[in-house]
Amino acid sequence: MELKIKDIVDLLQVNEKTVYRWIKEKKIPCYRINHQYRFNRAEINEWILSNKIDLASSAVNLGLTDHNLANLFAEGGLVSSVSGSTPAEVITSAVEQIKLPPGLKKEEVVLALMRREELMPTAIGRGVAIPHPRSPIVTDPKNANISICYLEQPANFHALDGKLVHTIFILFTATPRMHLEVLSKISHLCQEDVFLDKLSSRAPKAEVLEFIRSREIEWSTKD
Repeated sequence: MELKIKDIVDLLQVNEKTVYRWIKEKKIPCYRINHQYRFNRAEINEWILSNKIDLASSAVNLGLTDHNLANLFAEGGLVSSVSGSTPAEVITSAVEQIKLPPGLKKEEVVLALMRREELMPTAIGRGVAIPHPRSPIVTDPKNANISICYLEQPANFHALDGKLVHTIFILFTATPRMHLEVLSKISHLCQEDVFLDKLSSRAPKAEVLEFIRSREIEWSTKD
């Protein structure tokens, strides 16, 4: 178990009282080891995805310093013609077109994304999915990126809300902390109707990038 209470506090920018309340109410996965609480990184990853509403208030306070969403998206880019009707077909088509970090092979990336998808669907509802490796596979933070991909036709990613996916985000992060922070911020963005409208209408890269930058500026100035 890699994470302690302090790690969860630092990661999610909440106080210890809140974390202990989540534990008491069994809202967060944890383990009691030698009279201390411990958390598994992968399970916290899944928890962030499945509890995006509860995490929204803390996500806006998560600073990515040099690696904010806008910079990561600017590096990865936008793909507007991803084909496929199943997660495997969509992911394969997307990986063929997106910018991969140096040193990664397409077949290895597809395998890593599909292993995660088969473990648990990455659809977060409202037409969006976030395929990503279960653990970061980029070694250098300078090579991290995010790609946004518009699907040619909606695909079934087995979302809990039953909606077909029209847009996927593919994440390549370099550290577990960055990975969780990026997931939290994207999850928060995808609760905004304005942002979802841009995705569903297949807005161009410049427009999406401008929106993300504006939101990050707002988040950074929040008290």
